[in-house]
Amino acid sequence: MKTRSLGGLTVSALGIGCMPMVTGGNITYGAAAGEDESIATIHRAIDLGITFFDTAEIYGPFQNEELLGRAIERRRDGLVIATKFGFSYAGAQITGIDGSPGNARRACEGSLQRLGIETIDLFYQHRVDPNVPIEETVGGMAELVREGKVRHIGLSEAGPETLRRAAAVHPIAALQSEYSLWERGVEDDILPVCRALGIGFVPYSPLGRGFLTGQIRSRDDLPADDWRRNDPRWSEENFGANLKLVAIVERVAARHGASPAQIALAWLLAQGEDVVPSPGVKRRVTLEDSAKAADLSLTADDRAELDGAGAVSGPRYDEAGMRRVRL
Repeated sequence: MKTRSLGGLTVSALGIGCMPMVTGGNITYGAAAGEDESIATIHRAIDLGITFFDTAEIYGPFQNEELLGRAIERRRDGLVIATKFGFSYAGAQITGIDGSPGNARRACEGSLQRLGIETIDLFYQHRVDPNVPIEETVGGMAELVREGKVRHIGLSEAGPETLRRAAAVHPIAALQSEYSLWERGVEDDILPVCRALGIGFVPYSPLGRGFLTGQIRSRDDLPADDWRRNDPRWSEENFGANLKLVAIVERVAARHGASPAQIALAWLLAQGEDVVPSPGVKRRVTLEDSAKAADLSLTADDRAELDGAGAVSGPRYDEAGMRRVRL
């Protein structure tokens, strides 16, 4: 597996988003794979040369970090483990956003224990807290770096000015925000700021929460409790219109003898050496398919066709979710 740099942190060209591996948690995508298959998927990723694994305190909450911790036990060497903080809890109930230094410390210490590691390689603020100055949040995270509990600091869904202010306090290795053929809002103002500041970019939901794979042709294909039923782009009024983008991805895929997922990931990889997509997986068959994208080269005609695919129908989150991004 080829490697890339996120603000000086060397990682595999593709990462793995562990969130879908949660079983019976707060965010479910499709049918559960089960812990044995999830752990086998992580082990297979390591065997394929993937070193970058992403989780978060909120996934479950807590149980996703515990699962990743069990999977990497005795296989920690050479891996880059990323996790996130930024929410407050009453037990397992999420009660709000909290970007305070005290919450960063609480979350970091809990994550270290659940992951079974001594240092978090990349510690993100999951969502910017509008009630806590970013200088205060990053200052608290920087203290964790000085103590050796964290190696690198990241942000998620931060806006351009927040990135500038954060980087003035401590180097920011990576920004993790949604980016894909289905969501390109970062291209005009956020990606240029990241590049000016030397911040790597980690696209989450690089496959449009599975839409770009072409495997789901109707909302009826989703389980009743699937989180995507609440996604505006998956709604009855938008679903059909958004299949037009899938058709374009499938057309390019057919020319390469590749899967639509491989094309969508290859397009992201072609956006720059500082872009490291982290598709969510929970089964080995999906992992092995996605991993092939790292060796797939798109032609100029391919990229022009994909670039011109047109607008997606519907916002990427509901109203409450949109208020938490680009802050």
